[in-house]
Amino acid sequence: MRFLARLGLDRRELKAWASYDWANSAFITVVVSAVFPIFFVKVAGQPMVDVESSRRFTIATTIALAIAAVMSPILGAIADRAPVKKRFLLVFSGLGVIATALMATIGEGDWLWALVLFGISNIAANSAFVFYDSLLPHVARPHEIDRVSTAGYALGYFGGGLLLATLGAVGMASTRAVHVAFLVTAAWWAVFAIPLFRYVPEPTLPAERRASGLAAVRAAFADLRATYRELRRYPQAAMMLLAFLIYNDGIGTIYRIAVIYGAELGIETKSLITALVVVQFVGIPATFLFGSIAGRIGTRTSILAGLVLYVAVSIYGYFLDSTTDFFVLAVMVGLVQGGTQALSRSLFASMIPRDRSSEFFGLFAVFEKFAGIAGPAIFAGAQTAFGSSRPAVLSVIAFFIVGGFLLTRVDVEAGRAAARAAE
Repeated sequence: MRFLARLGLDRRELKAWASYDWANSAFITVVVSAVFPIFFVKVAGQPMVDVESSRRFTIATTIALAIAAVMSPILGAIADRAPVKKRFLLVFSGLGVIATALMATIGEGDWLWALVLFGISNIAANSAFVFYDSLLPHVARPHEIDRVSTAGYALGYFGGGLLLATLGAVGMASTRAVHVAFLVTAAWWAVFAIPLFRYVPEPTLPAERRASGLAAVRAAFADLRATYRELRRYPQAAMMLLAFLIYNDGIGTIYRIAVIYGAELGIETKSLITALVVVQFVGIPATFLFGSIAGRIGTRTSILAGLVLYVAVSIYGYFLDSTTDFFVLAVMVGLVQGGTQALSRSLFASMIPRDRSSEFFGLFAVFEKFAGIAGPAIFAGAQTAFGSSRPAVLSVIAFFIVGGFLLTRVDVEAGRAAARAAE
């Protein structure tokens, strides 16, 4: 029990909440990062050349993230006016599970159908995370937020890595095997999401904030306008969001294009998938370590340390020229990816009023999704202009430098004090 307490998982509702990261991250790891990009280029995108297939894939990713970014704050605001956080989470999870399962119907040349399903599943997964994230300040006490958030990410790494390793061991050399991988991932998502719905209670809404039906929608839009205006009352949270918007664009670009980039360089599919498994399993202890380090040197300082290593990742990636290089890069990414994102989530959660968590995490989701737009768009532009992804790799460094600088301007203690005073 003491060990679980150190991880931030000593109560049933905390374990149930973190289990959703285990469930949903399997989709992100297996489908988004590993299997679908290769499958699209080699099967669904045929007979297009690889560069054109990867360009269309990147554009579809950008569109899906933009749609999720527009929807997230509206739905988040509604969930702060009506007790529907878990209901929205269930709807989007179900939509994502169905779209993922339907990927088993994709055949050679079905590039449009493939991108439609991939887009829907991405919209669903990213929208679901808005309501999942918004439950964090309700299940975790203020002093537990960093540990619980990093525990969720670490479990996500473990679950995604375990499933990817298992599927990779069985083999995914044929279209039929990839179809089975899509079906297994959909089932994994559905089954392991159940504990959250059983054991995490719907947060109680203050009577003065409750509304239903159209009244909830009207109140949500009014709240949304007020939230954007009210960010001026939380300047530290606003600065954190701006910094996150920029540096997370670099993080998102790296994990979304890594496999396609490696495939362009001629690295074998088996090696690409194995490297992603390495990212997951290196990420498990590294993410827990970030949570522990944050308790000693501070959350912001820990994030900044991660961004420094990401600069090194970008430089190394530009010169990447072999399978061994790709594995070294995988280890470097695994060391920082989960920790920086988990601590970004918990840092923001500590600087917002808890009774408006969905609303503010709707904004967080907007910044997170728009953070995934510029990077892939730049990549698509580079692919079009140069016929290769390599020239775009160094541009990612700018996201980490500018975002990191803005993060140094955040006064964390002042932000937390403002949030508690508002409550």
